[in-house]
Parts: sequence; structure tokens; C-alpha cells
Amino acid sequence: MKIVSTKKAPEAIGPYSQAVAANGFIFTSGQIALTSEGKFLDEDIKTQTEQVLKNLSEILKESGSSLDKVVKTTIFLTDINDFATVNEIYAKAFGEHKPARSTVGVKSLPKSARVEIEAVAVV
Repeated sequence: MKIVSTKKAPEAIGPYSQAVAANGFIFTSGQIALTSEGKFLDEDIKTQTEQVLKNLSEILKESGSSLDKVVKTTIFLTDINDFATVNEIYAKAFGEHKPARSTVGVKSLPKSARVEIEAVAVV
């Protein structure tokens, strides 16, 4: 097992790692719209989703993987009405690659984020 950490994505804001590599898989922690400097982008759902996917991409890159090697994602939304917008941005980020996915409506997220995404990828 290996802990994955990169300065190109925000540091963990709690007692967890950005990602863990184990048995050929990368398990990322959920990412919210924090920049690598730790600034929260409390803006529209489009801006937040783009930052979340950028964070995931950087973490996966550091681990020797990438978005095109993601096998499963989970998306958490505080407003399920944001689903279409998030889906559009998500589709652009993944292109032709379509990992398995769950989308869950939740009451709240850290820092009042509107979206959080976690991923499982292969190396």
C-alpha cells in the first residue's frame, strides 16, 4: 500500500490521504472545489465541478494513473438539480471513457461545497 500526495491538488483537510494505491488500484478521497493553494472556489456548479475534476486528474497523474483509467466514480451533489450541468462537464473530462458511476444527493458537504467526486482507478 502506498499513500499518494501531490502539491498540484489541495492537501487533505482532515485525517486522510489524497489517495491510496493498493493492489493495482488507486482510491482517491472525495475532492471538492479547493485549489492546490487551498482556496475554496465558492462559485457556480460549473466552476466547482471543473476544479474537482482537475484535482482528481492531478492526484491520479501523481499515482501513475489518469482519468482514462478510472473504473468507478461517486458524485455527491447538494442539489440534484445540478445533475445535468455536472454531467455535461464530467462527460467532457472523461471523453469516450465511461467509468461506472453513482450520483448521490446529500444534505451538505465540507466547506458548503455543491459537488464532491471520488474515484477508483487502475494504475
